[in-house]
Amino acid sequence: MKQRRPADAWETANMIDRRTLLTAGVAVSALMTTSKFGKAGTTMTTTTEAVDFHKLNEADWKKRLTEEQFYVLRKHGTERAGTSPLNYEKHKGTFACAGCDLPLFSSDTKFESGTGWPSFYQPLPDAVGSTTDRSFFMSRTEVHCSRCDGHLGHVFDDGPPPTGLRYCMNGAALKFEPTSPGAA
Repeated sequence: MKQRRPADAWETANMIDRRTLLTAGVAVSALMTTSKFGKAGTTMTTTTEAVDFHKLNEADWKKRLTEEQFYVLRKHGTERAGTSPLNYEKHKGTFACAGCDLPLFSSDTKFESGTGWPSFYQPLPDAVGSTTDRSFFMSRTEVHCSRCDGHLGHVFDDGPPPTGLRYCMNGAALKFEPTSPGAA
């Protein structure tokens, strides 16, 4: 019968260290994944909050928004084309501002522009404002939320009838509220 060689103290200590390291790595990865996916749900705002959005500072906005929403809405950023699930949203409902929940666009005005961003031919009444954007050595019309001034995207004059306009919006600046099944 072959006898097992007893492990020396150094070998045992290294095995414990490797096992501890592996366990800690798995735990940290799980925590990071959970917090990343849980972040979107915890940063949503609700329309029942009484908030003066013009008085929120940068730290307040960072608490309310995901990193990508903050970049787009507050820093006038642009998400990569084709990356927003809202570009493919086909259900009936309302597209609202991700920063303050103000309803902005009806799904009835959404169309496929081929640009890679959610596009609409008309906003809801008094939902958006616009300013001239002269960045990137050109002049464009920037669209922002009329409640919180969050940057939504741009409007162009190459859209479909009846307006001829294309509101090219960042999906990160929007959230979709489906129409309830019993609503007319």
